This record gives sequence, structure tokens and C-alpha cells, in this order.
Amino acid sequence: MAQNKVQFQKGLSLPLFLEQFGTEEQCFTQLVNMRWPHGFQCPACGHNKYCLLNTRSLFQCNKCHHQSSVKANTLFEHSRVPLTKWFLGIYFVTQDKKGVSALELSRSLGISYKAAWRMKQKLIQAMLERDDNKALSGFIEVDDAYLGGERSGGKRGRGSENKTPFVAAVQTTSQGHPEQIKLQIVDGFRSKIIENWAKKAFVPGATVVSDGLACFNAVTKADCAHDPIVCGGGRASVEEPEFYWVNTILGNLKSALRSTYHSVSKKHAKRYLAEFQYRFNRRFDLPSMINRLAWVSLRTPPMPERLLRMAYE
Repeated sequence: MAQNKVQFQKGLSLPLFLEQFGTEEQCFTQLVNMRWPHGFQCPACGHNKYCLLNTRSLFQCNKCHHQSSVKANTLFEHSRVPLTKWFLGIYFVTQDKKGVSALELSRSLGISYKAAWRMKQKLIQAMLERDDNKALSGFIEVDDAYLGGERSGGKRGRGSENKTPFVAAVQTTSQGHPEQIKLQIVDGFRSKIIENWAKKAFVPGATVVSDGLACFNAVTKADCAHDPIVCGGGRASVEEPEFYWVNTILGNLKSALRSTYHSVSKKHAKRYLAEFQYRFNRRFDLPSMINRLAWVSLRTPPMPERLLRMAYE
């Protein structure tokens, strides 16, 4: 049996990663090149001549004397964690398809749990914002799904107050291979909610196949074709070939969440779905994911802890 090229790709080993990003100077240089690929430009006056204040890692403009930091107005702003540990955190978050918990990150990086939690939440916030406005096209499998379970005495199935509803969508090629996915928490499975979601999630003209849940008819109002396939519940719905990839993705997602996290709170569930989505959509080139997430982090606004904790409540 032939090996899956994506699953068995070489990736970037930890020793090789440390050769590239093992020192503070290497990490600093990488961020500078990412932020100013055509050379430094003063954000105050646009001048390109500067002197570097090494003791504080600041760029001082030779014209207006404005001082700039490569971390200013980015996800790294005000962080006391060394850049080497930030890059190592990016390595652990991107290279394992099941992700890494904040507790494991704190042990691996030798930092406090609170610092690791902030780092983790900031990185997956960058992942969320990067993919939020990217739409799927072509042929798309879609299904309703839930995070969490019912407590004793609670309502079972759809409508349970203890579950977080979300939509899972998978864009496939003409050969039936998965390309991109979209995992989005919704307020419920009602037509207007799905209509508004589809207008943002799908490119007009896409063909959407669903299990016949009535609310998914609303994708037609987003100028998409709808192909409902009523297959019943239980094993029959799971084994339906038209939903092979969306069921596979949901199985892998829930397996990853169970094996990595003790629990996923409703409050931050949107980020954890975005984390899985981000890695899956870039799975064809694992090594490049490190620089890509660092690049995105430089273009994500600062996220203080109070905002991290209140988000999506």
C-alpha cells in the first residue's frame, strides 16, 4: 500500500529547527526581515536610514529620531518571553496535527502555565483571524456538528444547552480529495443563521451537498447550488460516500481535542476550531507553517490577557 505523501512528508526536525531559530539574534533577524522585507522604513516619517540601539533592540530613525520596535503593534508586543521561546512555541503549535496544550507548552518551554496559556491563545487567535474571511468554492460537503456533551438530566441531541453547535464544511477536488475546510460556531441551525454564514463562507456558484437538514436549503440564498441527500441517522449517515470527508474531518477533530485537551470551554471553542482548521488547510508543507504563522503574528494586533479571557463569551 502506497504511503500518503502528506502524512509521511519530511517536516522540520527539532534539531534542524534549532539550527535556524536557536538564538535570540536569529529569531530577531527573521522577524525584522518579515516585517520590513524591503528594508526598514520609519512608521512616523517613512525615512529608511536608521541606527540600531542594540541594548533595547530598537530602530531609531536618522531623520525624525522616532524609535521603533519590531514587536510594536503585533502579537508579540509587551511580551517578556524571549523570541526563541516564541518561535519554539510556534514550532510545537504548528507541527503536531493534534496540537499542544498550554500545560504541555509550559513544560516544553520552561515558562509558567499562565505565560504558556497566553502564548497559545494569542497564536490561535492569529490563526483564527487569518482564515476568518477565506471562502470555500467548488464542491463542498457540509454537516452540522457539536462540541461538548449533555449533563445528567439535560436535553439530548440537537438543542442541548450543554453543547456548542458548529458547521463543518470541506472543499474537495474533482477527484474527491479534500483541499480546504471551514469550521464555524453558529448560534443554532436555523435558516437565517445558515444563510448569513454561507454568504461569508462560500464563493457564489459553489455546489453544497448536505444531509437534508432543512436549514441548509438556505445556502441557495448565497447563490450556491444545494444537493440534499437524506440518508437517515446512525451508521447509515456516517457511511454515506458523499459525506466521507466531512465525517472523517469531524472524527479527526474530536479525536485531536480529546487527546490534547482536558476540556474545551465554550468560551474559547472558536479558537480551538480555528487552530485545527489552520493546520489542516496548510498541511501540504509543514516546515513553511512556522514562518507563515510568525508572519501572520506580526500582522495581528496586540491581544492583552483581559481580551483573551473575555473573547467569545
